[in-house]
Amino acid sequence: MKKLKHEKELLKFAVEAGMKYGTERGVVEFEPTDSVNERVMYLYRLLVHDKVIQPLPEDQVSQKSAGHKLALWYAKSLPKGDPLLG
Repeated sequence: MKKLKHEKELLKFAVEAGMKYGTERGVVEFEPTDSVNERVMYLYRLLVHDKVIQPLPEDQVSQKSAGHKLALWYAKSLPKGDPLLG
C-alpha cells in the first residue's frame, strides 16, 4: 500500500464526500459525536456494499487500509492537475 502524497487531506475530503453520499442515499445520519475512525469504517463498508470501491480481503481491513481506500476513491474524482494529486 503506497501512501499518497496528500493522503491526510484526501481522507478528510473523502469522509466529507462519503458522508454526503450516505446521507443523500438515506442510509445514515451521522452524529457530531461520531469519531472519524467510526465514520471511515462505516463509509468503507458502505462503498464496498454499493460496489463503488473494491473490497480488501477481510483479514487486511483496518482503520489505516480503509482510510487509504477512501483517499484513493476521492482522489479519482479530482480533476487532473488538482494540487492534492501532486
